[in-house]
Amino acid sequence: MTFQDEGKGDGRGGNIQTYSVEEISQQVKSTLDGAFGWIRVRGEVSSVSLPRSGHVYLTFKQERHELAAVMWKFKASRLAEPPREGIEYIATGNLTAYSGTSKYQLIIDRLEPAGEGALLAMIEQRKRELQAEGLFDAEHKKSLPYLPGIIGVISSPGGAVIRDITRVLRDRFPRRVLLWPVAVQGQNCADEVERAIRGFNVLGGDSNVPRPDLLIVARGGGSMEDLLGFSEEKVVRAAFESTIPIISAVGHETDTPLIDLAADLRAPTPSVAAERAVPSRTELLADLAAFKSRMVGGADRATRRRKERLQDLSRGISRPERLLDVASQRLDGLSDRLPSALRVSVQDQELTLRRLTGRLIVPAVVGSAERRLAAAQARLRPRIVEIAISVGRSGLAALSDRIVRNAAEAGRRNTDRLAHATRMLESLGYKSVIGRGFALVRDKGSVISTRSDAAGREHLEIEFRDGILPVKQRNG
Repeated sequence: MTFQDEGKGDGRGGNIQTYSVEEISQQVKSTLDGAFGWIRVRGEVSSVSLPRSGHVYLTFKQERHELAAVMWKFKASRLAEPPREGIEYIATGNLTAYSGTSKYQLIIDRLEPAGEGALLAMIEQRKRELQAEGLFDAEHKKSLPYLPGIIGVISSPGGAVIRDITRVLRDRFPRRVLLWPVAVQGQNCADEVERAIRGFNVLGGDSNVPRPDLLIVARGGGSMEDLLGFSEEKVVRAAFESTIPIISAVGHETDTPLIDLAADLRAPTPSVAAERAVPSRTELLADLAAFKSRMVGGADRATRRRKERLQDLSRGISRPERLLDVASQRLDGLSDRLPSALRVSVQDQELTLRRLTGRLIVPAVVGSAERRLAAAQARLRPRIVEIAISVGRSGLAALSDRIVRNAAEAGRRNTDRLAHATRMLESLGYKSVIGRGFALVRDKGSVISTRSDAAGREHLEIEFRDGILPVKQRNG
């Protein structure tokens, strides 16, 4: 719609063109699009908005000036992470007007941090946030296996990194290596490294590929921009949540991507990571040989010392055979004396009987009975002697059994006393004291216990745990 200007005397002629609101908006938009076209804007980001639609709304500011900007969903999905307030970014896109509010805004096609300073600020801010969650705490670090059977490597398949790792492993202790190829820089780096870490963790079980015992995430250093993918939050969280221990070998000593802080061990280079992953086979063999030599030598010395101690103790013990010899000799003597002792005993009993019968007044009946008794005694005397001898022999056999049992019991008691004496000797003897770091000083067999006693002696002997050291003192 066009309106006729009815004003006069304004010095512009009589006619001024009139526009509708829509025409003004379209004209402004067309002017902005034609004047600026495809541009690049650098500034600090503030007022970031992330609605459910997936679009990203933000504002660039510089002192008192502001520029509204928007990044549509299909572009924003390519960002490694949403933009952060307070970080300086470089946005590439086109400047246009939004007719709905009579405002102009930047339609962003590409958004990236502006220079190393901005990258450092962004990484430091991310580091503080993740550190506050405890992702870098030492208590969450896992111990590396001493000798992993399978080592998973996450790196580029065509670089020198994988060659260095396999060479070091081959030289130190050959192990099986599984390579998960990833992009080690660029836009796809973070996504591929995250998938590799999580993929290795789900191997095993029904999978035909075995699960590694250790992971190495490796890259041969680079600029801060090159290493940016290894500081992405998704990569750091994948490393923290990994149940397989991880060695991070991404940058050099001057570079510290955030995965280094979340990994269980940081190595400055891939070669050092391989060295930390496995022990040296040559060193292990040398240590094993040394341990074997020390073990054999120690066993020989211990056996020799125990043999000598046993020999020393056995000299003071009588042999069981000698105890039995004495008992056997006594038994033989008793056996020889027993028959004569029985005869003497019978004769004594006969004399006693005669004395008793002599005191009696013997009538005829008694005399007849006495004659019959005498005849019976004459008949029984040889049998009594035989019975006495037989009883004596059985008694001797029983005595012999008791002597043997007593000798065995005495041997056991002596053995127990010997074991007890041995234990007392080991616990109370001076050699046990010497074994704890002390020494014994002697002079011609006499023990020297004071400094004043030792001062006047010319020749001394100092006994240590491993031998005796002769010492000659200088007088004066």
